[in-house]
Amino acid sequence: MPSLSRDAAIARHDMISVTSYDVDLDLTRGSEVFGSTATIRFTSAEEGVSTFVEVAPRTLHSATLNGRELSVDDLDNGRLPLPGLASDNELTVVADMEYSHAGEGLHRFTDPEDGLTYTYMMGFLDMASRVFACFEQPDLKAPYRLTVTAPEDWTVVANEGGAQVSPGRWEFAETRPLATYFMTLVAGPYRSVYREHDGVRFGLHARRSYAEALESDTEELFEVTFGVWDRLHELYGVRYAFGDTYDQCFVPEFNAGAMENPGCVTFRDEAFMFRSAVTETQRQSRAETIAHEMAHMWFGDLVTLRWWEDLWLNESFADCMGIRGAVEGTRFTGGRAGRALRTLWGYSADQRPSTHPVAGTVNESGEALNNFDGISYTKGGAVLNQLEAWVGGDAYFEGLRDYFAKHRYGNASLADLMASLASASGRDLDDWSARWLRTCGPSTLRMDVDIVDGRYTRAEVVQTASSEHPTLRPHRLRLGLYRVESGRAVRGARITLDVDGERTPVPELIGADVCDLLLLNDENLTYAKIRLDENSVHNLPSVLPRVDDAMARALVWNMLADMVRDGELPVSVYLDVLEAALPHESLISQLDQQLTLARVNIDQYLSPGDRGGAAGRLEKLARRIGASAEPGGDAQLCALRAQVATSTDVEWLRALLDGRDVPDGVVVDEDLGWRIMLRLSVLGAASEADIAERLRLNPSSEGHKQASTCRVSRPDAEAKRTAWETVMTDRALSNHELRAVARGFWWPEQTELTAEYVARYFAEAPEGIGGRMPWEAMHLGHEMFPRFAVDADTQRAAEELAGREDLSPQLRRVVADDADDMRRALRVRGQ
Repeated sequence: MPSLSRDAAIARHDMISVTSYDVDLDLTRGSEVFGSTATIRFTSAEEGVSTFVEVAPRTLHSATLNGRELSVDDLDNGRLPLPGLASDNELTVVADMEYSHAGEGLHRFTDPEDGLTYTYMMGFLDMASRVFACFEQPDLKAPYRLTVTAPEDWTVVANEGGAQVSPGRWEFAETRPLATYFMTLVAGPYRSVYREHDGVRFGLHARRSYAEALESDTEELFEVTFGVWDRLHELYGVRYAFGDTYDQCFVPEFNAGAMENPGCVTFRDEAFMFRSAVTETQRQSRAETIAHEMAHMWFGDLVTLRWWEDLWLNESFADCMGIRGAVEGTRFTGGRAGRALRTLWGYSADQRPSTHPVAGTVNESGEALNNFDGISYTKGGAVLNQLEAWVGGDAYFEGLRDYFAKHRYGNASLADLMASLASASGRDLDDWSARWLRTCGPSTLRMDVDIVDGRYTRAEVVQTASSEHPTLRPHRLRLGLYRVESGRAVRGARITLDVDGERTPVPELIGADVCDLLLLNDENLTYAKIRLDENSVHNLPSVLPRVDDAMARALVWNMLADMVRDGELPVSVYLDVLEAALPHESLISQLDQQLTLARVNIDQYLSPGDRGGAAGRLEKLARRIGASAEPGGDAQLCALRAQVATSTDVEWLRALLDGRDVPDGVVVDEDLGWRIMLRLSVLGAASEADIAERLRLNPSSEGHKQASTCRVSRPDAEAKRTAWETVMTDRALSNHELRAVARGFWWPEQTELTAEYVARYFAEAPEGIGGRMPWEAMHLGHEMFPRFAVDADTQRAAEELAGREDLSPQLRRVVADDADDMRRALRVRGQ
């Protein structure tokens, strides 16, 4: 199906208005197809004109417009012409639609653990037409009436409350006006738990094999949900607008983390239903995701973007408000520091050739998925935080309430939001918007000071930008002055200032005693890469372990990782700081991220000759952290995972897997067991029989995927050949099964074995990967990119492929980004 262009969407929006949808689905027709009947009522601004409706069936049985049969043979690449419109129109389309195994449309999954089958709909962003005929663009919102025929033992959940009116027959209340991509249903023998709160019936749903995980976390899940619900209502001052039900469905093989369907949020169950030991960070991440999706109920759902170029507003706003809702409404109060750590994702995306303004241009719907990146999430979220600091919190929320009131159940644009905020704050936001939202690239802020006799005699904040994107932005930020007192580094003073232009003096520092750490952007109010003054950098190994403030530590950790990526800090020096400071890190999200980033930096930025020694240093550091950690605590689990991932001690790994050398407090559960098996597989110390035995012990759907990854990860030529052919040619495996195979293909320890596949990627990926569904192309394109073949030939081949006009938008973006990562790796290595 061709992507809908922005111009075509505008023309159709100006021509028609959709009154309602009646959608009837029959899920009892076997494992390949389901029945779909859609009746659409719509008006036309002019009689006699023509338009089209999107529908992607296996078989189109009939289409009737105003009592007139249309020729099903006129269906062309997912578009059915609708000629001769009247002022008031009724269209009925009857079709057999195909179940999806790619996580788009109506996805069907059979659980290998118990043989039970589940389905769910993912309509984002233009996949609703794979379920029912519709006018598939976000600004043609309408109410829906849904009826479903399903197996009698299934539960069916949708956007509004419903009931089983006869065996297997479900009817649902009419929805409020929704964009097509918000329409959903979840159907199968799900285990369900219900509670009442604030006049709303809340539900949690998970497949039967996750029933124990759901039951063990039911209280926490409802506690988080209700806490976020109450806090968001306080902040917004606007009542939840989608009826008296709110369901949260944990579904299998979901492509994203979650999806904000009004009243029926879908989550990837493998990520958020815990069957093994998890850290508090993982629980916090789940709470933040629940809050993120709930924040969308207002921003994105109640008021929906007019076109995909404002998609960033949905995600950025939910990123901000989700973190705030979780921090202020639940026990998970460490989210703000965690969000600071995620800013690295934004910096990375914002420095690539594929960077785009926060508020960019999307010419066709197929391009929009590419903007699900660090710019739309973390940069956009940081920019909205800066906007709140710029206009003030009271004016910010007053403006939001005005925006919700003016555009309730409708569509709006960035200009509409800025108009409401400008009116509430009394500030002209045109210049701010132009410099923050319409330009690319991050600013870099550096402290430039002179020190004489232990006092500052000159202090300036220096702002720079790249030559490609030279915009200098206004920043409202804080300087934190940290001094070591009684063994702890505490903030002794804080300076708030507005930075604009190339140099901004800081007169408050003149004459002040030199502090041990002068931290730019303290409290993380703005979006900018930071660099410290020489004195602060010199003090870091001794000061960072003593800093009490988690946000301050997060900002420093971010800076160090970013300096490695920019080639300003050697990996060996980065490891020096880690060895000095990381054993003292109390925030588990920071401990976990730095152990993970360190391994990425070692694998990507060090030559094969240097990699082994650095990996050995990291393994020893992880072992040291684990040995001093509280038994059974999060730090012990994080450290042990890192030690397993970097160890070359086959005997220790086998003993750990067999339960013979397990530290006190550790349980070798399903997750940890598969991590150990994966490392043994990479080292060539696991046989097919070993993997099969581990799968016999853990026969879950996740176990099957882990087994696939382990088989491919062995240094075995036949295993690599089979995996390659599977990813490039197999059209039967599901999205997650394919990802599991792809994840095991490339390892830095196996570059010689996989050398022949480097050139094959650039020759075969355009058809083998680019021809798949969008999410599959995006994920598989990245996983199969030869990222450890770091040389100029690989970079050139990647750039040539990215320049091809015939690539799918998703594969082109992935290859371009991975080529830039390789260019950076070559520069850091000095090649």
